[in-house]
Amino acid sequence: MNNENTKKTAPSIDGWLREAKNDPEALQEGMYLVHNGTVRQTPKAKVRQGLDDGSLVTGMEFFYDAEKVAAAIEATKKMDGIFHARVWLNEGQLELGGDIMFVLIGGDIRPHVIDALQFLVETIKTTCVTEIEQKTGV
Repeated sequence: MNNENTKKTAPSIDGWLREAKNDPEALQEGMYLVHNGTVRQTPKAKVRQGLDDGSLVTGMEFFYDAEKVAAAIEATKKMDGIFHARVWLNEGQLELGGDIMFVLIGGDIRPHVIDALQFLVETIKTTCVTEIEQKTGV
């Protein structure tokens, strides 16, 4: 984990798509999905569990384990019909509206691509990252 407070530059999704479509396996792909996670003002506990303590998120500390992320990407690429999986994760102190992650999945048909995107984002969020919300108004 990197504990610096430097912000990484978000990738160009257009560039990612150009690269993916130039890969020889792209001829087998019929769909790409992109996920862009951002820092929201509403706390995770309120959105996910309905627990409202009156607080608002003002920022977030975000860190990740690169080896676990690489393993999650490789597991995703082994899923049926998936030929492309790419991830970018930010790190350090993030502001409201700031990019947390980008994920690009390419595969043969919609159900495979949707399942792979859901699997990869869920795996990253539950096993690869540390998110610490800073809040106000508690």
